[in-house]
Amino acid sequence: MRLSVLFASLMLPLSASAQTFMFDDANDMDTDTVEEWEASAEFGLLFTTGNTETESLKGKLNVARDYKKWRHKGVLDYYTAEQEDQSTGDTYETADSLFLSAQSNYKFAPNSKSSMFVFVSYEEDEYSGYEYQSTVALGYGARYRYSENVYADYEIGPGYARSKPIENGIAQESEGSAILRLAGNAHWKISENSKFNALLSSEIGEDNTKSRGEVSVSSNLNSSLAMKISLSATHNSEVANETIENLDTETAVTLVYSF
Repeated sequence: MRLSVLFASLMLPLSASAQTFMFDDANDMDTDTVEEWEASAEFGLLFTTGNTETESLKGKLNVARDYKKWRHKGVLDYYTAEQEDQSTGDTYETADSLFLSAQSNYKFAPNSKSSMFVFVSYEEDEYSGYEYQSTVALGYGARYRYSENVYADYEIGPGYARSKPIENGIAQESEGSAILRLAGNAHWKISENSKFNALLSSEIGEDNTKSRGEVSVSSNLNSSLAMKISLSATHNSEVANETIENLDTETAVTLVYSF
């Protein structure tokens, strides 16, 4: 029993929040032209019994395709967690979030570093103080290769964010404001079987500035299966009330299947 719980714990997002991440995932594609869709599914699961009863589930799907003139990416990310109150025996939810995003980059030329991007996202996080948060942005992107195994993407552009705050358990009128979106993604191919990725984005608005970051390391177990360790954080400059933290963090160890 202890061995099974230990094995399950290797697949747990050991979470302090239910936050997930932006368009450019740790499985970002290389700069070579690819004519087929690439996809990966990420999964983590944990059950514990004894003094603490918990149940956590994390699932993530990434798709990407790189053409001569276009680059497309999409992310679907879901996380949920429940815990049992030892004094009452009742089970209560501690996390429940869904994140969706899509992005397309139009390259000025097949081998150009420069591109124009369009990015959209939608998030529902029950414990963030918002019923939903959504963003649309467009602007300039650039990809720089620093060595054979290291490259980075940089993006900047205006956009519009819309959200529906919750105060005292009651959803308020939806709000919208102009934003400036800044984003970066650094990718390092450490070896044939492992890679490192660092992501950072900030959506700067008059009402709220939302920033996300992630660092991760993944190692291939075989040609289609890898283990990934990641540390991520999300920060909102404005929250609905003092009971909600501005900063959410998540540490995860998951299995990633590529197909």
